[in-house]
Amino acid sequence: MCTMSRACNHPAFWLLRAFPYLLVFQRWFTKLPPVLTFELSRFEFNQSLGQPEKIHSKLEFSQVIYMDRFLHSNKELIQARREEIKKLTDRMALLQQKLERYMRYGSGAGRFPLRDMLLYVLEFASTKPTPAEPHVKGHTSGMPPVHSRGIVIQTTENDEDAVASSYPEPVDGLYQFPWDPVEIPEYPAPRGVTEDEMSLVMTCLQRWRKEVEQDIQGLQDSIALLEETIELMYVDPSLHQVPYHLHAVLVHEGQANAGHYWAYIYNPPRKSWLKYNDISVTEASWEELERDSFGGLKNASAYCLMYIDEVLFRCAAVENNGYIRREVEALSAELQHYIQEHNWRVEQEMAEWEEEQSCKMAQIEESESSVDSQYLSTDSGQEQSSLSEHGVCALSSEHATIAKDQTAQAIANTADVYEKNGVEAALVEAFHEEYSRLYLLSKETPTPQNDPRLQHVLVYLLQNDAPKRVVERTLLEQFADKNLSFDERSISIMKVARAKLKGIGPDDINMEDYRKWHEDYSLFRKVSVYLLTGLELYQNEKYCEALTYLVYAYQSNMTLLSKGPNRGVDEALIALYRRKCLLVGIHGRNALLCLPPLCEPAVGF
Repeated sequence: MCTMSRACNHPAFWLLRAFPYLLVFQRWFTKLPPVLTFELSRFEFNQSLGQPEKIHSKLEFSQVIYMDRFLHSNKELIQARREEIKKLTDRMALLQQKLERYMRYGSGAGRFPLRDMLLYVLEFASTKPTPAEPHVKGHTSGMPPVHSRGIVIQTTENDEDAVASSYPEPVDGLYQFPWDPVEIPEYPAPRGVTEDEMSLVMTCLQRWRKEVEQDIQGLQDSIALLEETIELMYVDPSLHQVPYHLHAVLVHEGQANAGHYWAYIYNPPRKSWLKYNDISVTEASWEELERDSFGGLKNASAYCLMYIDEVLFRCAAVENNGYIRREVEALSAELQHYIQEHNWRVEQEMAEWEEEQSCKMAQIEESESSVDSQYLSTDSGQEQSSLSEHGVCALSSEHATIAKDQTAQAIANTADVYEKNGVEAALVEAFHEEYSRLYLLSKETPTPQNDPRLQHVLVYLLQNDAPKRVVERTLLEQFADKNLSFDERSISIMKVARAKLKGIGPDDINMEDYRKWHEDYSLFRKVSVYLLTGLELYQNEKYCEALTYLVYAYQSNMTLLSKGPNRGVDEALIALYRRKCLLVGIHGRNALLCLPPLCEPAVGF
């Protein structure tokens, strides 16, 4: 494994990409490892505050990088490219300086764009002076005329540089000024300018502004061209022979002294990103990864990037364990021993965890069996009732297992409630959250492309107005499923749910009615599989086989539809393709061969 890092918040790869000529001592790879790890320093020590701080600046990275430019075999070519980039960069810096003089023009502290300044002067020159308000000549309204002025001589300590200034003398107790403010125009405008002078000024200003705009546009175009040339300097097929694919991104959210960690790992067989956040593993898009990893938007940012080479990427896509074994065998004996020891420890931890879970499940089943024994009777009729109830529970447990992932997510969402208010409150919270989600799902109209009833038994029950007790017990069994033993929280919620199931007696629910609802749902799923299998065979022009599945789908579906319009699938869809298969058989004179067999076709769930 190779680690590349630097003190700033950019890895060395992007430093070399942007400023390759800054490195005095150049290092070249003669052989690359299968995995490259870039450690991004997202923390720094604030000397003034005396504490570490998180660096939130934005850093973009791509899904594929090419390491050809760092190989010793390409040394001469890359050095020539770097020299060319240095010349282009120096040229671009010179143009930037020239552009800066246009954009920040002036000799004082405040500087402004030259083209804007010329525009403002042009506006001033084209402004016509507005006439002042009429008044008595030599006498302003409400003010007496000025009769005399005083002169003040100011001298320095050495009696040098005498300055004479005038000030208004008081007349009748009031100070008067040597000009009339009313005569100043409302807006600034030139005065006392001839038409020839104005024409000359306007012509010069317009020409100068046009020249300045042309110069600025030329500089900007030249800089953009240089940037594009530098960017494309390594876009060469000969330098795209050693790709590395982004495989994992480690993310930290928070500050330097506290926060939360999670990881994005690419799954080549599924061609998708998976987000590993504590016990939750969910699919994620590249856009979500960008938002969490690039930084600059919130407190979350990537602190470690892992890239794998093309060979490892392809082997991971097909899960080629032989390649991984050969790579391990090629390592030194010390590294092989380390890997074997690490694998052994992982296997031991997994074995211990499985043993711990088995012991917990054994204790749960033992406690359940002891509770069940309290309700057992020697009466044969009661034994048959117990066996019947066991069959019902097996069927409903199968439906609960189908929704295992959704149940686990609902339990995971109650982590805060579990920590604050305990397991009972967490079960209630998860129960209501899952019921609300399924209730909204049941309001969707089933279509041949998307039938929400196949996602969960509760959607089927709600769409067919099943009794409230049937719905509640079905959802409670979902949280009592023994397959939910992921962690302590899940096991605790499962125990409470099972205890509540034990508290539901024969007077609370009609178990025979409960059994029939779950049998109908199992038949509904079977009809859906028959239909989908028949349609697939029809598309593959296997009409006889398709007819077999469609006939059984039609017969079973009619049984369901006799109990309600939402109990089964669309009758017209099955009838349409069954008729098409029959017509093909008749035209092909193979109608007798297309008759369905006496036994039910095999399907997989």
